[in-house]
Amino acid sequence: MTGTAPDALRFTAVGQVFAAAAGAVEALRGVDMAVRRHEFVAVLGPSGCGKSTLLRLTAGLLQPTTGEVRVFGRPVTEPRDDVGIVFQKPTLLPWASVEDNVVFPIRHRHGRVSRTEREEAREILATVGLEGFDKRLPAELSGGMQQRVGIARALLLDPDILLMDEPFSALDALTREEMGFELLRIWQARPKTVLFITHSINEAVLLADRVIVMSERPGHVVRDLPVPLPRPRNIVTTQSKDMHEFAGHLRAHLLKRAA
Repeated sequence: MTGTAPDALRFTAVGQVFAAAAGAVEALRGVDMAVRRHEFVAVLGPSGCGKSTLLRLTAGLLQPTTGEVRVFGRPVTEPRDDVGIVFQKPTLLPWASVEDNVVFPIRHRHGRVSRTEREEAREILATVGLEGFDKRLPAELSGGMQQRVGIARALLLDPDILLMDEPFSALDALTREEMGFELLRIWQARPKTVLFITHSINEAVLLADRVIVMSERPGHVVRDLPVPLPRPRNIVTTQSKDMHEFAGHLRAHLLKRAA
C-alpha cells in the first residue's frame, strides 16, 4: 500500500525564543502550518511577528526552541541543498559579473564552476529576463534587475523549496508590481514550493495559492486562507472584483487584530 506523500514543509508546535540583554524575546509560539509541494504560500503579519524567523528555521539556519520543522518528512537540522533563499536585498558582489554572481554558491561549495553550470546559469538568466546581461556588473543594473540576479542565483541549484523574504520591498511601486508578474511567470516555468514573506496584501493575493496570517509577537497562525482567484493571473486579475474583495477581507482582518 502506497502512503501519502509528505508535505514539502511542516511546522509542528514550533516556538522560538531569542536571548537578549534586556531579557528573552519570544518570537514564535505554537506555530502549526504545512505547505504542499509546488504550492505558493504567502505569509502576512505585523512587523516583528516572526515571519523571517520562519524562513531561517526552514533553511536550517536556526533550530527551534520547541517543536519541529520538517522538509519532505525529515527534521531540519542544517542547511539543505533543496532549499533556496531570496533575501530582501540581493547582496551581490559588486566586482563580479552578473554570471559570476549567479554561480558564486557553486564556486563557494566546490571551488570551481563547470562549463555546463555556466551554461545553465545563462539559461536561468534568460528565464528571469536578463539574457545578454551576463557580463555586466551589478552597478550597471537597476534595482529590479539586481533582484532578478538574486532570484537566478537561488534557482541555479534547482531547489524544490524557495524561501523569499520580502524580496521586492526595496523597489518602487511600479517595479515591485512588474517583479510580481515576473515571479509568477518564473514560477510557472520552473515550479517550486514557495514560502513568500510580505507586508503587501495585494502582493500576497496576486501571487499566492494560500495566505497565512500571523498574530503579533509571539507569532502564531491565526488564519489560513485559500486565495479564490484562478490561475494564470495577470494585470486583468489586479482589476477584478474578486481580488479587491478578498484583499479587503484580509485588510479588515489584519486591522481588526491590530486594533
